[in-house]
Amino acid sequence: MSRRTKASFDMQFITSSISTMLVLVLLGTVVFFVMAANNLSVYVRENIAFSILISDDMKEADILRYQKELNQEAYVKQTSYISKQQALEEQTEAMGTDPAEFLGYNPFTASIEVKLNADYANSDSIAWIKDGILSHKGVLEINYPQDLLDAVNRNIRKVSVVLLGLAALLTLISFALINNTIRLTIYSKRFLIHTMKLVGASWSFIRRPFLMRNVWVGMLAGAAADAALIGLAYALVKYEPDFLAVITPGVMIVVMVSVFIFGVVITSLCALISINRYLRMKTNELYYN
Repeated sequence: MSRRTKASFDMQFITSSISTMLVLVLLGTVVFFVMAANNLSVYVRENIAFSILISDDMKEADILRYQKELNQEAYVKQTSYISKQQALEEQTEAMGTDPAEFLGYNPFTASIEVKLNADYANSDSIAWIKDGILSHKGVLEINYPQDLLDAVNRNIRKVSVVLLGLAALLTLISFALINNTIRLTIYSKRFLIHTMKLVGASWSFIRRPFLMRNVWVGMLAGAAADAALIGLAYALVKYEPDFLAVITPGVMIVVMVSVFIFGVVITSLCALISINRYLRMKTNELYYN
């Protein structure tokens, strides 16, 4: 291989890798937001709490025993006990005045704040959870933000549909862009491919270097795209540490593996399609395709 040909080949390799990397970064960003949105929905639903108001006739020891029973339920993520005195202190701080001073008694009741596991944070589950809790003789009532919960679940469904649709569309666009890049590279070698056919080289022998080259392109582009996405995630967490609840190591592993595998598979598949196209061509067709 001459120096000029080798330089041209190396430049094509670099150009293909950069082009593929940019497409993979775009696709990986969408996958990242899909995974992060799922974590965000779980985080939001698991932080919507409802209050179980406890009767004054129930002793604190019995309340704590009942809280322990609740913690063993599959639908409960976390509970916290708020005594009558603690409720009074919190309201006094919030209102700036002590209601017990002019009422002559503490108007608040003890309560247990319950946060649900995300799978149970929906209207149907809460309906039977509510019935079960109200059957306890020491429970007065349950307060939970039904409207907020419905709005959260409704918006989560809308966002999920939009993100999944965007991911599907971007996958098709990514395939088209990467396919065009690889096809142009192989197009420049179409006469070499035809010459190898004329001297008796098998199709598998001709395909091998093109496929291996594009596997390397996919691996390099995937690794570079993963590095860029890690940098994006690090910048987000550095800017707002609370994002760690959404941008978990599990999310990043899924995104990185998806991008890397997609990069290798898509470049290999596009190369296979393009090389087969030129292998089937007759001599006169090479000048017009």
